[in-house]
Amino acid sequence: MSRIGKKPVALPKGVTAEIKGQTIEVKGPKGTRSFTATDDVTLAIEEGAVKVTPRGLSKRARQQWGMTRSMVENLTVGVSEGFKKELEIQGVGYRAQMQGKTLKLALGYSHDVNFETPEGVTISAPKQTEIVVEGIDQQLVGQVAANIREWRRPEPYKGKGIRYKGEVVFRKEGKKK
Repeated sequence: MSRIGKKPVALPKGVTAEIKGQTIEVKGPKGTRSFTATDDVTLAIEEGAVKVTPRGLSKRARQQWGMTRSMVENLTVGVSEGFKKELEIQGVGYRAQMQGKTLKLALGYSHDVNFETPEGVTISAPKQTEIVVEGIDQQLVGQVAANIREWRRPEPYKGKGIRYKGEVVFRKEGKKK
């Protein structure tokens, strides 16, 4: 039995869900998102909540049960609150700034890195050493943040680079004389 799948997904105020076959469409104040579930699960709206049930007792049906419930919850959170990833930049001369829809990063290379903002995500740089990625699609927000971080991952000796806010970088001791 899936502990995650058992719980119904409550729909917050201002959020509506509509099921057509195996596709659920969730509308909220921040936008609209949809997800198509596999044939191993059944979707139903009961008493202001979305309920996911497996169609059988096979291993795949039980796996899809919890995963589908998590995806539906991510849809509802995305259209009601949205998702946010915060990045920190550490290092002398490392900075970020927005120029229109382009994030301009100075990361110690001989040139600046220009990162185009993809559709469905908003990027802001409130400070020169902070980057905020926001959107309604959790997967897209996380992927964009990972792509930005990939330009200069934190290195273990000095800790320089782009890291997630609150990320702990394991530091190594340098060479000994």
